[in-house]
Amino acid sequence: MSFWDVTLKLLDASKYTVGIFFLTLLIAIPLGMVVCAFAMSKFKPLKYVTQVFIWIIRGTPLMLQLVVVFYGPGLILGIPMQDRFLATIIAFSINYAVYFAEIYRGGILAMPIGQYEAGKVLGISRMQVNRLIILPQVAKKITPAMSNEVITLVKDTSLANFIGIAEIIFAAKSIVSTKAIIWPLFYTGVFYLAMVGLLTLFFKWLEKRMNYYRA
Repeated sequence: MSFWDVTLKLLDASKYTVGIFFLTLLIAIPLGMVVCAFAMSKFKPLKYVTQVFIWIIRGTPLMLQLVVVFYGPGLILGIPMQDRFLATIIAFSINYAVYFAEIYRGGILAMPIGQYEAGKVLGISRMQVNRLIILPQVAKKITPAMSNEVITLVKDTSLANFIGIAEIIFAAKSIVSTKAIIWPLFYTGVFYLAMVGLLTLFFKWLEKRMNYYRA
């Protein structure tokens, strides 16, 4: 199998990798805000249930969560999960929403309480303080942590091959098993490095853009 044939096969498989990546972010970023709000809620039952949920998700491997989402409905409810891609998106979105929620919470807790008090003295509502003063600072503070998680997500997409999603690693393993050549498996590293490189450049640009405000 020629180098070009392998490249085309991996490029075709990359649509699943890219799809998992973007759909996970699209769901997990706003869902993380909801989880963060629940975890910081003054309603204690909701707060404690959310904290236990966060503990479970952070304390178990993403691969195990993927297995539970895909095989769980069939084993527990007798309703097999038919769509492997959907199961992947659900598992990844929940996992990353929890990690994003903890990043959001850390950013919010890092804000000095005096800024809320100053807003109150100036006659600004708490919602306005959050929207105009707190959130821009939080966004700046959490950018490095968010960039790390987003880059990790690129590499975690490879776990989807465990339940048969034909992403890059799955495609490379198929070539290795059928053509008895191992180099395509190492070649996948080029694709991941390219995606991580682009994201690194994007986040560097974003951090420079956010330098207009120095906390």
